[in-house]
Amino acid sequence: MTGSLPRRPFTGLLVAQFTSVLGTSMSALAIPWLVLTSTGSATRMGLIAFAEMAPYVAMQALGGPLIDRIGARRVYVLGNAAAAAAICAIPALYAADLLPLGALACLAAAAGAVRGLADCAGQVLVPGTASLGAVPLERAAGLHGSANQTGLFVGASVTGILVSALGAPTVVLIDGISFGLAAALVALLVPAAAEPQRIERRLSTRQYVADLGEGVRFIRTNRLMLALVAMIAVTNLLDQGINAVLVPVWVRERLQQPDALGLIAGALGAGAIIGALIAAWLGPRLPRRIVFTFGVLIAGAPLSLVLALTGTLPIALAVAFVAGLGTGGLNPILNAVLYERIPPQLRARTLGSLKASAWIGTPIGPLLAGSLIEAIGLRSTLFAFAAIFLVATAVPVMLPVMRNMNRAPHLRADGTEARDSEVVAEST
Repeated sequence: MTGSLPRRPFTGLLVAQFTSVLGTSMSALAIPWLVLTSTGSATRMGLIAFAEMAPYVAMQALGGPLIDRIGARRVYVLGNAAAAAAICAIPALYAADLLPLGALACLAAAAGAVRGLADCAGQVLVPGTASLGAVPLERAAGLHGSANQTGLFVGASVTGILVSALGAPTVVLIDGISFGLAAALVALLVPAAAEPQRIERRLSTRQYVADLGEGVRFIRTNRLMLALVAMIAVTNLLDQGINAVLVPVWVRERLQQPDALGLIAGALGAGAIIGALIAAWLGPRLPRRIVFTFGVLIAGAPLSLVLALTGTLPIALAVAFVAGLGTGGLNPILNAVLYERIPPQLRARTLGSLKASAWIGTPIGPLLAGSLIEAIGLRSTLFAFAAIFLVATAVPVMLPVMRNMNRAPHLRADGTEARDSEVVAEST
């Protein structure tokens, strides 16, 4: 292969990921809006949103052994194709007046489950497609993160406009088509050589549980990975509380301008996209630990602190943009570290467990933020979140184990990471 052909699989995966995440972002808004406008019930809207996201998160954690045996490429294609069928059925049944709430919940749950599998499979394909195109791992992780951030940002930005112009059912149909397009892109452009070797043994219930346990055990016994997972779980909890509760309450109390919510979200999203692109460009040339430390320190605490101290939108937008830069620069480094340290045969089950662990606290964040506001007020809650954020990000990056982020691991013959003493003994 010559010219741009070696990088075609990686480029195809990036475009497919952007397209799939774009659809995910749009459906996360358009389907609940369809329920709200059809029933007038916020409770039913929340029920459908839960029905879609709960299976998505569950299959991220539980789908690894299936991906190992079916193959990441095939799971990605079949998962997105199945999501396209389920999502496209919603506007079709709605137009025929054959869409009761139970049927909508089942279709949303089915789409969420297969997309959870497909998204986990997409992560597994990143190192292989990058290797085929000789793309450095930090750059590949940064570009993949940029595709995710851009899809989320564009989807959130255009969904409201499209719903107003075309109606929620038509937007849901567009969502379904986007999943089908993502499936076609990977089917056509990503070869089977990009995925780890499949496991051939049968998947009994006992073996399935053992495979899941192997992924969890790998995380638990790797000190660097354990520190990263703990930090991400806490910061995701805090992020959800800030974005879902604290920022809206701040906007209502300090500005009384509902459109400011969209502006702040846009500043965060734009910063995250630019941060991910900068990380993709400069990542291979910079020490990971220093960039990671700088990113986590500007991504969390400053926004809460500034919101507590000011009621001015321009200042909030500037800090939100900087926080987005930090957030966008983190994921490429994290993903590069994970891709390096997780053996190929464990990637599906381990990455799924990692993502589920990182999201486990997100439902608690809004509850914590709301409870604290009622107990101590908005200003004090913002200070409290800033303090917790600072501790949750500053303490882990000071741990000695974080120095291991700067180097690729030495692996034993069985794929597990060797201790430093073993490496020294081997070299002498």
